[in-house]
Amino acid sequence: MIRIAELKLPLSQVGYHPENHSEYLPTAKLTQLAAERLEIAPADIAQLQVHKRSFDARKSALLAVYIVDITLNDPAQEAAVLARFADQAHVGPTPDMAWKPVGQAPELAEGERPVVVGFGPCGIFAALVLAQMGFKPIVLERGKQVRERTKDTWRLWRQRELTPESNVQFGEGGAGTFSDGKLYSQIKDPRHLGRKVMTEFVQHGAPEEILYAAHPHIGTFKLVKVVEGMREEIIRLGGEIRFSQRVADVHIEGEGEERQLVGLQVHDQATGESYHLPTRHAVMALGHSARDSFAMFYERGVAMEAKPFSVGFRIEHPQSVIDQARWGRHAGHPLLSAADYKLVHHAQNGRAVYSFCMCPGGTVVAATSEPERVVTNGMSQYSRAERNANAGMVCAISPEDYPRDAKSFAWAFDGKTYGVEDLQDGEFHPLAGIVFQRQLESKAFLLGGRDYSAPGQLVGDFVAGKASTAFGKVEPSYKPGIHLTNLHHALPAYAIEAMREALPAFGKKMRGYDMEDAVLTGVETRTSSPVKIGRGADFQSENTRGLYPAGEGASYAGGILSAGVDGIKVGEAVACAMLGLELPSSGVRGSGGAA
Repeated sequence: MIRIAELKLPLSQVGYHPENHSEYLPTAKLTQLAAERLEIAPADIAQLQVHKRSFDARKSALLAVYIVDITLNDPAQEAAVLARFADQAHVGPTPDMAWKPVGQAPELAEGERPVVVGFGPCGIFAALVLAQMGFKPIVLERGKQVRERTKDTWRLWRQRELTPESNVQFGEGGAGTFSDGKLYSQIKDPRHLGRKVMTEFVQHGAPEEILYAAHPHIGTFKLVKVVEGMREEIIRLGGEIRFSQRVADVHIEGEGEERQLVGLQVHDQATGESYHLPTRHAVMALGHSARDSFAMFYERGVAMEAKPFSVGFRIEHPQSVIDQARWGRHAGHPLLSAADYKLVHHAQNGRAVYSFCMCPGGTVVAATSEPERVVTNGMSQYSRAERNANAGMVCAISPEDYPRDAKSFAWAFDGKTYGVEDLQDGEFHPLAGIVFQRQLESKAFLLGGRDYSAPGQLVGDFVAGKASTAFGKVEPSYKPGIHLTNLHHALPAYAIEAMREALPAFGKKMRGYDMEDAVLTGVETRTSSPVKIGRGADFQSENTRGLYPAGEGASYAGGILSAGVDGIKVGEAVACAMLGLELPSSGVRGSGGAA
């Protein structure tokens, strides 16, 4: 096949069904363009498939831009065409994007089966590829099945009742279930594992357009059905998925380089009973909010460190303001979905402020997983049809900003200080970021009125440094509700200073961004994991064999797509270790044996 990039069509020539407001691919027009590019006849092209479609809004005439793969009727002609265009960047051979299993499992005894902890995107794909290779993984998920979890999540939003083990953060599908469902990433992906993620999503019910849209998304309701379908596929292939199962401890034997995982202590939250689950290969796809698990790993000596993340607020605008700023006179065109944006500002105090997890046509949601704390996040459905746009507006922080005193640690960890008082100058405690998050989330709970309402403020008042008393044109979407106040004390002074500077700067980049009655809702603290759990080239913990840190919680992913890709890599690493094979394209050899 031949891949051709940069085929452009005016918006007026892009296929559109006015009766149901949906796009169809203009295959005939693209075939004509491809033939002209390759200097062949359209009849020479046997098949054309769109690989990617994006929109170029940099000029007044908005264009649709395509990357296509074509097959010629005469295979011999294909080689000649590729040779003729060998020096052109936009024409080349279509890469092989198919995923290939690294091996096939032997018959495994019960105690030899690999275990996957966590059933978010990373855990789902680790379990799926292990199941597809015959390893019959056991999946442990501390939360509930996705539909039960959805009911618990709505109970917080509507009735202010939090279920700590079943919410936006915990349960089948992971935190990505209650998000915009973005399926794009900036990770390097030379093996095209992202295509494997997308293909599996489509096979289990996602819209086919995610395979070619430049910024694909799936939305919460559609993602629920996809997750259920993938769960059933893992079970069909011999895997086992156990819900309401929290890993309370890891059993490790040996010292130094001989440290080896031998099992997990699991607490069944439905029965209240605990049991030992033997395994020498466990994928830890915990998510960024498994704070008790991070503390447990620290107590067991698993290598980990504090890492930077970001904190801030959610900002809401009318979606029409964002559409007008991004699309100009084309705003509202039926082929253009709700516009998104990406902004960054480097403040004079040295802090970077940037937009995060932008949700076009979406809502701001309550995302706490701990009692008497307030956390915000953003969510969109597939239609992106809600009246407001929202995004995190966050300030980058680093371990230098985190608490390092025993009193703060004791407050955050029920009296435990984890040896923070013994730190030397220049050392940072691995759990300090969790302390910082809990401090901000508890303060937000108080500022919001102690009933899971979130503290909020209008942008104009925030810049002016005065409390807000009434909403303007922007009706906020956060449920259970917003308590208007002054957000000055919701974040550290350096973050407030940098964000006040950034707002008018963003307004110059995107007209209307700093509109006075846009709404800020606090706080956003779960932008990424506060810890990094170190792993080697073989994907195993730096100091504990058989323990595979994975996904967002271990700081190896930052969204649904990258987490899914990491899950595939880690699943392959487990298979290679159990079969004694080299990792794909790495030259790293597994530890050998099926023990």
